Formats: sequence, structure tokens, C-alpha cells
Amino acid sequence: MLLNRILVADDEESMRWVLSKALRKKGFTVDLARDGEEALRLIQANPYDLAILDIKMPGLSGLELLDKVRELKSDLLMVIMTAEASMKNAVEAMKRGAYDYITKPFDLDVIDAIIEKVSKARELTSQMSVLKEELKERYLLEKNIIGNSPAMREIYKTIGKVAPSDITVLVQGESGTGKELIARAIHFNSKRIGKPFIALNCAAIPKELLESELFGFEKGAFTGATERKLGKFEQANGGTIFLDEIGDMPLDLQAKILRVLQEKEVTRTGGSQNIAVDVRIVAATNQNLEELARKKQFREDLFYRLNVVPLQLVPLRERKEDIPLLVEYFLKKTCAELEVATRSCSPEAMALLTTYGWPGNIRELENTIKRAVILSSDPLLTPADFPGLRAQRGGETAATDELSLEAIVDMKLRVSLTNLDKMETGDIYNLVLRQIERPLVRFVLEKTRGNQVKAADILGINRNTLRKKIQELGIELRKE
Repeated sequence: MLLNRILVADDEESMRWVLSKALRKKGFTVDLARDGEEALRLIQANPYDLAILDIKMPGLSGLELLDKVRELKSDLLMVIMTAEASMKNAVEAMKRGAYDYITKPFDLDVIDAIIEKVSKARELTSQMSVLKEELKERYLLEKNIIGNSPAMREIYKTIGKVAPSDITVLVQGESGTGKELIARAIHFNSKRIGKPFIALNCAAIPKELLESELFGFEKGAFTGATERKLGKFEQANGGTIFLDEIGDMPLDLQAKILRVLQEKEVTRTGGSQNIAVDVRIVAATNQNLEELARKKQFREDLFYRLNVVPLQLVPLRERKEDIPLLVEYFLKKTCAELEVATRSCSPEAMALLTTYGWPGNIRELENTIKRAVILSSDPLLTPADFPGLRAQRGGETAATDELSLEAIVDMKLRVSLTNLDKMETGDIYNLVLRQIERPLVRFVLEKTRGNQVKAADILGINRNTLRKKIQELGIELRKE
């Protein structure tokens, strides 16, 4: 049931008393108003799901109240009550936006039927709204998950296999690798699309509040609980709940999550009623849950229930071929968001970005690009626009030290070739040559332990030419 808070406005005290008693008995929070002005003030100040209004009240009538409320809260459903069963009143009420119209006196069964009808209408409206947003988000999501590396292609295959079922998925990976994006992709490609996707970071909420966030609470359950609140599981009913950083969840709550998986029901804090929920769980962690289970820091039975389909996201440093694609994506996205001229990366800057280790993964890359776009007024970003990377890794030279010559040449060529559309005729030879010459000369000198005669012979140039290139390229010779 999607209804929670209801307003009853009637100048008859007996009618207010009867309706409030009947509705509160069913678990609703009910506010009462004696006239139209008081009802308007309450509607302005509170989020009601339904308003039941008498057509004739002192001051503002029910019909006049309809007009004013339509301007304030067009989504509030309102039911008009009247003691005069005339066609004119009914037609006028519906013309002004009433959801329904009932005639006094009426049995409480009529109110029950109205409540059920309103609940179904709100549920349908909510589903349509969610579906519209999720279809939009699915479209954006398909553009947001970037990567064509073998590791990402495997991820896409796994999503395609698990999404249609309701099987539990455990997404594992370092912070910043995009675990929530993957969870959303699973939801938006499942039969649950159109139902809610609810995300909760278990590490971001204090332990004492996490239970009430997950399972909700009843009015009066604790100090400050002035009205009933639905938990994340109830909010996600019919859809998917994403439990991020589940490794940080306290052990006592883990037992309750296990119960939800087994029994498919929850109990609100301070309540005694078991509430059925139909929710798919996608969990995520940057920790080794199996190791935590061995140390008794995570429930072993819950680990096995979550780990039905493990999905491992590789860190960015292990899929470097995706970095140029991600850089281009974040450049376009950031420039559009900040409404600034389009930026692009020089081959040298792209080489620096590609060889950097990215301990913060995709999130760090995005923030780095955003910072460079904000601080630079030049349309072409160079290594100088990424001083943090040079400071942390000693610049491009230090980064390339860790790569083989084959990797350097491959990376340099890919970076150069991605900029073909920006080159003028005749540029490609010199550009590619500049990109690979320095690491090539350094590589040969290291292999010959600095012997310039041998290095020149291997390179097919004379010693004087090699000496000039060492100076021009700024290569520091290492002494054995």
C-alpha cells in the first residue's frame, strides 16, 4: 500500500472522529481540519497522499480548496464528500480535479473501496513515472558504461546472462570501479524494469540508523519517530535493492538480511507484523568477504547466499586500453556540464593519463579530467594540466619505466591514431615517430648497459647521431 498520510477536512466533529478512528485503525497517519483555511495550511505544510474534503465548510468550500490545491500540489489526490447528491455537485467536483466523489451518509466500506482505488492509482502512476525515468536512465547508462577491453566484454556478457533472472549477484571490485553502474545495468536489463531501483551505501550510514533505513519503523518506535516510515526494502518492493559496501554491515543486521533472502519478508522497527517483500538483491563490496567470513567478521551463510553469481570488476590499471575512450567521454561530459569550449588531450597528455596507475580508478580519472578542464583555458590539454599525476608518479618518464617497449609502442600508436581526425596531411609520420623514438632509444641503451657504440649499431645509426638524439630527447644515461 502506497498511502501513508491522509487529511480529513469537515466542519462536523462527528464525521472527523469517525473517519480518523477508522483510518488510524488501518495504520494511516491522519490529520484533521475544521474548515477550508485550516486544511489549506496543513496541505501547504505537509506531504499528504490523500485528502478527503467536505464540499461545504466555513470559509473556503471544498470546491474552492480544490482549485487552490491544484495550483500548489497537482499530484495530491482529493476526494469530495457532500450531503447533497446532485449531478451538478458531482460534475463540478470532477471538473475541478477531484479524484472521486461520495455522498453522505456512507458506510465505511465505501471509504475502504476509495482507499484501495486510490492506492492502485498511485501505484500505477508511480510505476509509470519510475518506468519513464528508468528508460531514460537506461539509455544514459548504456552510454555511461565505457570500455571495449576483454575484461569489460566479459562483464557485458555476464550482465546479459544474469539480468533476466532474479538470481542474487555480488559485485566485487576496488572503490571507484563503477559497481553501482553495473548494478543498475543488471536492473534495467531485467524484467523488474519499471519497478524501483533503491541504492543504499551500508558504510555511509551510522550503524544505529542502518536498521531503520533498511526495514523502516512504526510511529512511536523510538524518540523522534512521529510517524511510520517505510524502509528501503519496502520502497524497493517489486524491484531491486543495491546494498553497496555490504562488508561494513554489522553482524546482527546481516542475520536480518539473510532472513529477507530466505523468508522474503521484513519487520519494521517497533512493529510486530511481518511484511512480504519481493526484492532482488544486488550487493557490492571492495573487501574480500570470503576472508572476512573465515575471520568470523562476516556471516558465512550470508556470504554464500550473496555469492551465487560473483561479478569481479577489474581496476582501471588492468584495462588501460579503455582509458583513451574514458578520457574522451569525460572530456565531452565535463565540457557540456560546465558549458565551456570543447577540450581535447595532446598525445603527450594522453600518454601520461594512459600510463598512470589510477589507484582511485574511474572516479579518480573523472575528477582529474574535471579539474583540468576547470583550471585550463587552453582547448588542448597537455601534461602540464595534470601536475598531480607527475607529482605522484614522477611524470611520464617514471611511468613508462614500468612498461615494456612493446607496450609503450602499442600505447603511443593507439593514442596517436585516435587523433587522426585532428591531424593535417603529412603530420602522422612525424607525430608517431616523436611518440616512439624516446622510449625506443632509452630501451636500447638500457639493454646495452649504456654502451653507445653497441646501441648505435643496433639502431642502425652512427654514434654521433645517437649522441645528438640523447641530448635532444633529454635521456639521462644510467651509470652501472
